[in-house]
Amino acid sequence: MWSTFSGIGRFCCYQKDPLEDVETWSESVDKLLSCKAGQIAFREFLKSEYSEENILFWLACEDYKKIKSVPEMISSANRIFSEFVQTEAPKQINIDWGTRENISKNISQPTLTSFDTAQKLIYSLMARDCYPRFLKSDIYQGLLRRNDSR
Repeated sequence: MWSTFSGIGRFCCYQKDPLEDVETWSESVDKLLSCKAGQIAFREFLKSEYSEENILFWLACEDYKKIKSVPEMISSANRIFSEFVQTEAPKQINIDWGTRENISKNISQPTLTSFDTAQKLIYSLMARDCYPRFLKSDIYQGLLRRNDSR
């Protein structure tokens, strides 16, 4: 399990131990998701709960909102749709029928806000259900102990 976190340092843009902030992850799901090391740890946890698609979708939406060109936006929107949103998608997210249907209707002309409603639903699901379990998980508790022993 720890090997997953051994390469985290390469994600930092400044010389700082990426696990230095591990205690702050318990303050909020936003603190956790704003840190690359936190994203990796949370993804590992979600993988163990067979719900990794949630963070993968959320991260894909974050990247999608930064797109500047229309062709790239169309391509990325279609990839997100086919990977996460459409019925029977390989990593289908758990969203209500109306949200899924609305995205389906508008996927031929995507905008930077095409996935906002679905992303908010998945964020709420992660914050309400997954995040509290993550804080109690062996993954997070192990990182806390590892950090404390330095």
